[in-house]
Parts: sequence; structure tokens; C-alpha cells
Amino acid sequence: MARPRNQPRLAEVRPDAEPRARRRNPVNLFDLAYERIEDLIVNCVLKPGRFLAIQDLQEMTGFSRTPVHQAVSRLAADTLVIVRPRHGVQIAPIDLARERVLLRLRRDLERFVIQLAAERSGPSHRNQMLHLERLMRERRGAMDLAEFNVFDRRLDQLILTAAGEPFLEHTLRPLHTIFRRIGWIFHTEIEADPNLAATIDSHLAVLDAVANRHVERAVTASDALMDFVDSMFDVLEREIDPSLLDCSLASLIPSRSAD
Repeated sequence: MARPRNQPRLAEVRPDAEPRARRRNPVNLFDLAYERIEDLIVNCVLKPGRFLAIQDLQEMTGFSRTPVHQAVSRLAADTLVIVRPRHGVQIAPIDLARERVLLRLRRDLERFVIQLAAERSGPSHRNQMLHLERLMRERRGAMDLAEFNVFDRRLDQLILTAAGEPFLEHTLRPLHTIFRRIGWIFHTEIEADPNLAATIDSHLAVLDAVANRHVERAVTASDALMDFVDSMFDVLEREIDPSLLDCSLASLIPSRSAD
């Protein structure tokens, strides 16, 4: 039977149609650009204090100008980069005194979100947490810093999701990034033989308590984790080369002459 002239033709569905649409979604590209630049900041490929242009970030991330520009605007609002008119973008230097004050803010916020997560987590949340805990325990002895940061991001997201308050993510995410960068510098520049056992165990204690809905134990574990982060600052303040916190200082520090 012939099809009526005015009847709409069904569109052909290609197997790759959905991925293509997803790749072209500007919101998704913005998120991906943000996450890529955030990762480069955390692992200090983009050194604290470094100046660069938007085009440099485009080349490093592989994203076009619009999503990179949007990502930079959000990173600036998160105080992770500084937009310098006529000079481009500067990766925010590390101010240990400021970030130690921010740790006090993070401690209070983490208590709040951890308590909410322990109280509100449903069966699906707890199942995911227990799965993540099992994976972290299996990898504990062999995990490097890059792998740990993947687990750490997943743990943070799970707890925020279980807490069920979207406002908290916008507040805590930049703080998580700031202290993840501190951890990267501490473990790569201070410790000659990085041992992640202490930080992994601190995170596992939080994860186990929240997954089992032990509210008081979860808050106590969160405080212990913040104490561990705070202890890094004592070492960094004594031992770190200032140019690792702000690479723009390197030209101001005279090189040591050979003996």
C-alpha cells in the first residue's frame, strides 16, 4: 500500500545518533572542559601562578573557545583561576595561610553534608558506597595518587548525592579541588616515597560510617580526615619551595651558584 503523501516519514535511527548528539551538547562540552582543566590544575600540569591564554587551554584540552571560555568563567568564580585583563588567565597561586582558613570552613561544611548523607542515604546510595569501599580496599596497597584522586572524586560525589542538597555541591566542589591540589603537592613534592595508606584509611573510615548510617561515627571520621589534611600544612609551611606554590616567583628567587 502506498504511503499517504502528507504522512510524516519516520526518521532513520542510527546506532551512533545518541553519542553524536551528546558530543554536540554545549552544556556537556562545558562540563567536560571544566573537568579537564580542573584535573590539570589538581595535578599541577597547570602550575600555580602560571599565566596562559584561552587559546593555550583550547590546545591543551582539545575543546573549542566557547566551552573553554565558559569553563574559565566558572573556575574564576571558584577562585581556581584569576582572569587578568590584557594578560590572559593565571592559575591561582597557593596561599597556605588562606587555604588553612578555608579548611576550617570545609570542616564545618563536611560535618553538615556527612551528617545529611548518613541520615538520608537510600539503599542504592549505600550499595554504591559499599562497592566503592570494597574496590578501594582491594587497591589500597597498589594505588597511586592519580588513581586515588579518581576514587576521591567518586566518593565526594556519592556523599553529595546521598545528602540530597544540590546547593552543597556548588559550595564544596571548589573546596575539594583546592585541597586535592594541596594533597597532590604534599605527596609528590614532600614525601620522597609517597605512602597513601593514611589518607586512604581516613577516607575509608568516612565511607564505611556513611554507608552503614552511623551518623556520629561518620562525623567523627570526617573530623579526623580534616585533621589529617591540616597536618599537611605544618609540613608544607616548613619545607615547601615557595616557587612550587607560585611559579611566577621562580624568576625572583636567585639561583644558587655552584660551590
